[in-house]
Amino acid sequence: MNTHLHIIEAYANLYKVWPDKVLKSKIIHLLQLFVDYFIDSTSFHLNLFFTENWELRPDVISYGHDIETAWLLLDCAIIIGDIEWVGAMEELAVKIANAAAEGLDSDGGFWYEKRMADQFLIREKHWWPQAEAIVGFFNAWQISQQKHFLKKALHSWQFIQNHIIDKKYGEWVWGVDANDRIMQLENKIGFWKCPYHNARACLEMYQRLSMLTF
Repeated sequence: MNTHLHIIEAYANLYKVWPDKVLKSKIIHLLQLFVDYFIDSTSFHLNLFFTENWELRPDVISYGHDIETAWLLLDCAIIIGDIEWVGAMEELAVKIANAAAEGLDSDGGFWYEKRMADQFLIREKHWWPQAEAIVGFFNAWQISQQKHFLKKALHSWQFIQNHIIDKKYGEWVWGVDANDRIMQLENKIGFWKCPYHNARACLEMYQRLSMLTF
């Protein structure tokens, strides 16, 4: 799932500067794959892994991937200007955001994952699901105007400010454990940790907030 998500993101960003018809057809094909396979039609969580023959391999519920997908697919549909796909992705964005909200802690932080086999919750709050939560819940509020989504976005930002942003040295820490202790064994910057999620979230929110009228 994650591979396809970032392929469609790359294609959509390419389409902004090169609106090619074949490229558009590839984006639509990927949107259809998400509808047909990756988005669970009952739970609206994301199915993460499949065999080469599209046989589902249940693994975990990844709350960060849920909420990231909720806004990113809609963004791709908007970029290609397909009204039908925009409508379909708006409807799914709200449903996926509601499903993802199962992973929220009372302090606004997003738990990492839950194993499907035994329903074991990994009680860690990594940096990137927190970043995606701001955009994903704000996006759901923009679509539905349901105030609980806006409150969730604000609560996520508060959690980030309180626990994830390194106010002394800059950037964001990898994450915190169930007791809000910084995960010291993980790199602050490394192979899996870079400004991608948090920088993108800040840019997205700057753009979205600047377009609001009061």
